[in-house]
Amino acid sequence: MTLIKTENLTKIYSDGKVQVEALKSVNLEIEAGEFVVVAGPSGSGKTTLLNLIGGLDKPTDGKVYLEGVDISLLKRDEMADFRLRKIGFIFQAYNLIPVLTAFENVELPLILLGISESERRKRVMEVLNLLEIGELADKKPNEMSGGQQQRVAVARAIVTNPSIVLADEPTAHLDSKTGAMLIDLMQEMNRKRGITFVICSHDPQVIQKAGRLIKLRDGTIEDDKKFW
Repeated sequence: MTLIKTENLTKIYSDGKVQVEALKSVNLEIEAGEFVVVAGPSGSGKTTLLNLIGGLDKPTDGKVYLEGVDISLLKRDEMADFRLRKIGFIFQAYNLIPVLTAFENVELPLILLGISESERRKRVMEVLNLLEIGELADKKPNEMSGGQQQRVAVARAIVTNPSIVLADEPTAHLDSKTGAMLIDLMQEMNRKRGITFVICSHDPQVIQKAGRLIKLRDGTIEDDKKFW
């Protein structure tokens, strides 16, 4: 099943009189269950593509479909609700709320979805234990290592059972060993839960783990290979 489809996706940023074409008529299809790595040098359009797929930004031209819905047509509140239900995000800076515990950070999207307290507790502890960080439930971000914080971010991204998880340079602030462990965990979530991952990265060890590797250069797809 086609999960993501882009048609002539174009994004132009204007800086005064200067216009930068970050993406140029990108046509792409991503199937449900894929483990995709989007690679390319700085300025190639990786983050722009991720932001457009996730509805965090609007295209200058072209369309993005998620499960057949043209998300570029959604109003702001509709997009926010759609994103909450369908998309999980993992950011390189973790983006955890510092005053909340690991449990509370992961629980937050479930509260927004109106899930009952008993079901929230069950689902939060399930994903924390799945990622082997159940013992961190009552700890706040400043009491965790970078790798632990990123695992909490992964837990928050998958706790809603999203259709797709988008990760922007998730290993950027991690040492190589911790980064490798994190990508292995994402692959495990992909295989065990069937969660579709799209990961933007220029980290060689992330690229090596790709089930499908899409290379961007100057806002266009330079290469697209599927390995498994």
